Amino acid sequence: MTFEAILFDCDGVLVDSEKIYVEVEREHLARIGLSYSLDEYMGRFQGLAGADFFATLDADHRALGKGPLPETFGPELDAATMERIDRELDEIAGIKSLLDAHNGPRAVASSSRLQRLIHKLKHTGLHDYFTPHIYSGEQVANGKPAPDLFLFAASKLAVTPERCLVIEDSANGIKAGLAAGMTVWGFVGGGHSHDGHADSLHQAGAHRVVDSHDSLSTLLAA
Repeated sequence: MTFEAILFDCDGVLVDSEKIYVEVEREHLARIGLSYSLDEYMGRFQGLAGADFFATLDADHRALGKGPLPETFGPELDAATMERIDRELDEIAGIKSLLDAHNGPRAVASSSRLQRLIHKLKHTGLHDYFTPHIYSGEQVANGKPAPDLFLFAASKLAVTPERCLVIEDSANGIKAGLAAGMTVWGFVGGGHSHDGHADSLHQAGAHRVVDSHDSLSTLLAA
């Protein structure tokens, strides 16, 4: 199967960070009275840009009559998350073999802040597979599920949207890729994948869902 370019989400697709984010975020949110089931949390928040994530949490906190999010919440969450990333983060199995075999244009298009995105890619030895085509939601006006980031990445690669394949692990990311007019495959090979994950990506409109980078490599070579 031939695509001119592949656009990869990062967390949960390239690096196994999503399970860290979900555990730390839910733990810290429960401390301030915001408790979500795993399915609700993944459906609402996974793939959102940082500003949208915090704005939604702030609205939920206010809806409980608790006022705005505590000023210490963001810094404490960042510190706890980065401590675990630096200690535990690894790439997702099979991604380096896939990238070694792929010769076409590719980019990272992630909702992560650019500095943190680069840190994660360097930490796992993936940075040089993508540089300089590493793009963050900070660089566009509207984060996922809006199409802005994928369209921005495609323009930087000088590839038309309809010739791009998006690999995403979140419903918000799937919706963003579809809104950009791209082929979108869901990925459920990360450590955070849970019962119903594949179904949620199909429901969001994914053209196909794959469960590993080995499976993805086989499809790309077909």
